[in-house]
Amino acid sequence: MRIGLGYDVHKLVKGRKLILGGVTIPHKKGLLGHSDADVLLHALCDSILGAAGLRDIGYYFSNKDSRWKNISSLVLLAECMKLIKKQKLKVGNVDITVILEEPKISPYIDQMKKNIAKTLSIRPSQISIKSTTAEGLGFIGKKQGCSAYAISLLK
Repeated sequence: MRIGLGYDVHKLVKGRKLILGGVTIPHKKGLLGHSDADVLLHALCDSILGAAGLRDIGYYFSNKDSRWKNISSLVLLAECMKLIKKQKLKVGNVDITVILEEPKISPYIDQMKKNIAKTLSIRPSQISIKSTTAEGLGFIGKKQGCSAYAISLLK
């Protein structure tokens, strides 16, 4: 068994969609980034890549490469799966925490889990997604950004 940890952070800005776990969440701000800036999936990608002993998400999907401009991070996650399948690895389970002051994401977690399960070829029961706030502290507490941590177990 192999364990990997991933982390990502993006700035919240007006004029962008808020996409987490492949789900568009109604909100006045969205995450700024080269792709859809889905911090949840970016952290998950890095945790999977790390567990496989591979490099980080930016190495494989550079923000200087126009192929990845505005792309769904579910596509990036699928590409990560191709990389670990080459090593004959598969996902055992994943645990993800999103840190965001607002909006509440709990109504969207089941759909996020379905999106991730389909992409990783695992069951939704093998996925945990939790959310918390920063209690008004720091850039997240001031509603300027969002971050996520993910841990993946590969076997």
